[in-house]
Formats: sequence, C-alpha cells, structure tokens
Amino acid sequence: MVFAQSPSQFIHSVCAIVVKGHWSNLLKANKGSVLTSSSSTIHQVLLQLSLHGYAPSHSLAFFKWAESIPNYRHSLQCSWSMLHILVKHKHFKIAQEMLEKIAHRDFLSSPSVLTSLVEIHDDPEVNSQILSWLVIIYTQWKMNDDAIQVFEQMRLYKLNPHLHACTVLLNSLVKDRVTNMVWKIYKKMVKIGVFPNIHIYNVLIHACSKSGDVERAEQLLNEMEVKGVFPDIFTYNTLIALYCKKSMHYEALSIQDKMEREGIHLDIVSYNSLIHGFCREGRMREAMRIFSEIKGAIPNHVTFTTLIDGYCKTNDLEQALKLRDMMEAKGLYPGVVTYNSILRKLCQDGRIRDANKLLTEMSERKVQADNVTCNTLINAYCKIGDMKSALKFKNKMLEAGLKPDPFTYKALIHGFCKTKELESAKEILFSMLDAGVSPNYYAYSWIVDGYCNKDNEEAVVTLPDEFLRRGLCVDVSVYRALIRRLCKLERIACAEKLFNLMEGNGISGDSVVYTSLAYAYWKSGNARVASNMLEEMARRRLMITSKIYRCFGDPVNSERNHTSSLFWNHVLDRGLMSRNTMNKIQQMEL
Repeated sequence: MVFAQSPSQFIHSVCAIVVKGHWSNLLKANKGSVLTSSSSTIHQVLLQLSLHGYAPSHSLAFFKWAESIPNYRHSLQCSWSMLHILVKHKHFKIAQEMLEKIAHRDFLSSPSVLTSLVEIHDDPEVNSQILSWLVIIYTQWKMNDDAIQVFEQMRLYKLNPHLHACTVLLNSLVKDRVTNMVWKIYKKMVKIGVFPNIHIYNVLIHACSKSGDVERAEQLLNEMEVKGVFPDIFTYNTLIALYCKKSMHYEALSIQDKMEREGIHLDIVSYNSLIHGFCREGRMREAMRIFSEIKGAIPNHVTFTTLIDGYCKTNDLEQALKLRDMMEAKGLYPGVVTYNSILRKLCQDGRIRDANKLLTEMSERKVQADNVTCNTLINAYCKIGDMKSALKFKNKMLEAGLKPDPFTYKALIHGFCKTKELESAKEILFSMLDAGVSPNYYAYSWIVDGYCNKDNEEAVVTLPDEFLRRGLCVDVSVYRALIRRLCKLERIACAEKLFNLMEGNGISGDSVVYTSLAYAYWKSGNARVASNMLEEMARRRLMITSKIYRCFGDPVNSERNHTSSLFWNHVLDRGLMSRNTMNKIQQMEL
C-alpha cells in the first residue's frame, strides 16, 4: 500500500487517519517507517492538515505522536510549521512553550536560519508574533546580542516587532548599561513604523537617567506631549530621580508641582527620590521638609534609612537615633543598611564600644551582618592599631559565610603598615592574591612606604621573587605599582633596579612605568636619562593618556612648577600625547 500510492495520495491517507484518530493504522503496512524516514513527509502532513482547515488539535496530536517515535527528531522546518499553525489559531501559550524548547535546542538567531524559516510561510502577522516572542525569550535569557540579531532580521523582512518585544529589548539594554545601543535600536524601530507608547518612552527616559542625560530626557518629555502620550507616575519618578542625581532640585520640585496639577499623586518612590537628593548634599532641613509633607503615601525603610544616613554623614548622630526610634514606633525595624549607617558614624567617632553594642543588638534582632558591617568594624580597629581585634573580626566574617572583599584586605594591609608590622601586611597581600582579588596601587604603596621608612629597599626589590616562590603570578601590574611608588618617594636607584629585574624577566614596561621613571629622572635633574626613557616610549609607541597625566598632578601650564612644565612640554614635543588627550587635559584645567 505504501508506495502503490503516489506521495500525495500517501499524505492524504495519513491525514485521513489522523483526523479519524486511528493512530494504530499509522504503524501498519510500513506507514510509520515511511513517515519517520524523512522529516519532510511529516512536514507535508502538517501543511496538508493546516491547508484543509482541520483544527490545530489534529496537527498537534500528530506532531506529538511523531515526536514519540524512537530515533526520530522533528526538523526545524517541521517545528516552525507547527508553531505557525498554533499561532494562527491563537493557541499562544502552547506556541510560546514550544518556541522556548526550540530556541534552547537550535541556533535560531542565526541570520541564515531565520531567513530559511521566515520564507517557509508567507504570513507576516504570524512571523511577527513568533519573532517578537523570540526577541523576548533571548532578552530573558540575557542574550541581548541574539535578540538584536532577531530584531535586525525582522527589520530586513519588514516584519514589525510587537511593542512589548521592543520595550523588553530596550529595557534589557538599559539594564546592561549599553545606552548607545538603546538609541540605535530605538531609531531603527521608529524607521520601520513602530509607534512608541508610554512603556517605551519610560524605558528611554530611564536610559537618560542612567547616563545622566537631562537634555535628552526633556526632549523625550516634549515629544510625548506632541504625540499625545501622557506621562505616568513612572515617567515623573524617573525624571525626579535624574534631576536629584544632577543636583537640579528646583527642576525636581517643579516635576512634583506638575504631577499635582495633573492629578497624579506622588508615591513613596517620588518622595524618597526627593529626600535622597537633598540628603546626598547634606541639606537635611530640606530633606525633613519633604518628609513632613508626605501625604497619600507611607514612609518605608528606604525613607528612614536615607534620612538616618544623611544625618550620620552630617555629624548629627543624635537626630539619626531619634529617627530610628520614630521608625520603630511605626512598626518598621531597621535592616542591615540602616544599622550600617549608624555603625559607620560610631566608628568614625571612635566609639567602638557603642558600635559593638549595636552589633549585639543586630544579632539579637536576627539582622544578618553583611560585608559593609564587618568592613566598617575591621577598618575602625585598623585605624586605632588594634590589629588583633581586626583579625578576630575578619575570622568572624569568614565563620558567617562572608568573603573578604578588596576593602577588607586594603584595611588590614593599611592597618599592619601603620603598626609597622610589614611581614603581616605582606601575608595579607599574599592571601588577597590567593583569593583572586587584585591589589590596587595603594595596597602596594603602603608596603613600599613601610620598607622605605625603615631604609629597607632590598625588601621591596625582592618582593616579586617572593610572589614567585609562593606560586603567585607576577605581571607588569606588580612592577608598575612598586616602581611608581618608588619614583614618587624619589628612590630612583631602587626603582631602576626593579625596572632592570622586570625586563630581565621578560616583562615589558608600560606607559605608567616609563612615564614614572622619566618624570622622576627629570625632577632629579637627570634630563638625559629622562629623554632616553621618553625616546624608548616613542619607539615602542607607548602613549600618555589623560588618566596617566592626572597621576602626576602637575598642570602643563603651571607657573608654580617650572620643572614640571618643561617635562610636559618635552612630552608634547615627542608626540607622546594624542590630540584627544590634550583636549581632555585642557578641559580639566579650565
């Protein structure tokens, strides 16, 4: 029977069996083996069932039946056709679940794959729906590049992405802080005929807030008004937060007035933004005025914590503690962030005993200490030279399952250097590197200062060898920090020795290393060696950036420091600064 019939007759007979639900007949007379020998046959059956207007339940049942046959796997074309059938009949939930499975299994964002799939069915509406979902799926999986590729293919085939997909994609890009890409994608959306709604505008204004772009945010607000898109509470809250971030309090309060005129009631997010804006500048009177004006909203943990932190930073601990009492009276109990603000102030004032009492209170109230809590106390002990207590607290931190971070290590290194326990400081440095945390310039500089104060330059020179003995990697960053600090201390002979050792170990110096040495030689009156260093930089095409320039802190046009001015002029003459860098430096000095 199987190929006594023509292929088209065979497909029709399979369709008839599927419609009648006689599944057992599909396995008779080799029909099953012929069906699953080629996914194109299954595909043809699905297309025929759809063409003759049969309910999608028949197609889906057949699709699932085929899927259950051992050693058979649906082709991408087959799955795509099944998706089309489901979407056409508005079986959206099943279609979305199927699309997620397919996206997990196949590389759907590939332009060649998408091209072949889109061309199977000439149905723009269905294709738009499926690809819009695909954009959403990729953004949810944090695969923005794939989502953009799908969007670009939609644009190529003149398929309009759904507004929700556009909003989700733009929002995901904002979260990833790729603001430039947000505007590129938005412009493309508008070009293909996407009309932005309130949700898209809110995402765009949020992008402006993230990048601090007030001008663009105001342009968008004007554009919304022209297009008859009415701002909502989210729009206004984002603008208030942006103005407060830029210290534009008058503008922020103008938004508050605008909201009230339009009958939009401020929520606690609005009030918190205004309060935070004043607190971050220490303007506690204005912050408290906003707090007293709260209506139609209930102050929350953020409100009180912001005010408490503000008072702590303006040295008014008494007022901060009064607010904490008010907070508790309203049934809001301080969390770790609130406690950290008070703890920081107590430690700054040297009230370590009171800080420990507060820590006990946290423990009794089951408020878990975090890294900030522990670092605050470790730093406080290090400042007063009580390294025993600092280490004890570090161990408590580990017992609580918290990991020391760069601040923890830096505080301990600084503490040991202050107490002149340099070997202990080095041990902390090594444990920092063992934990995969990179020390910054200051961590190295404190150790260098300690040894130089003891006139033990040899200990600095042998530091890279100690790294190697402990199995730690020594790269240019280690030498850079040591050489830079030695040059600052005018220990040029020691810096030169380290430089020679570095080159002897096959590590090439970078711009910071060469500039530090050249500058130190120049200041010591050895212009010839300084010039040689700059010449070597030019030969190796090492450029001085504005960031490197700032490290030396002497303006190019400084009249106060003639030596420095001559040095930077010499640098400019040798072309070691780009025009862009020069422009940045000139702007800094205005």
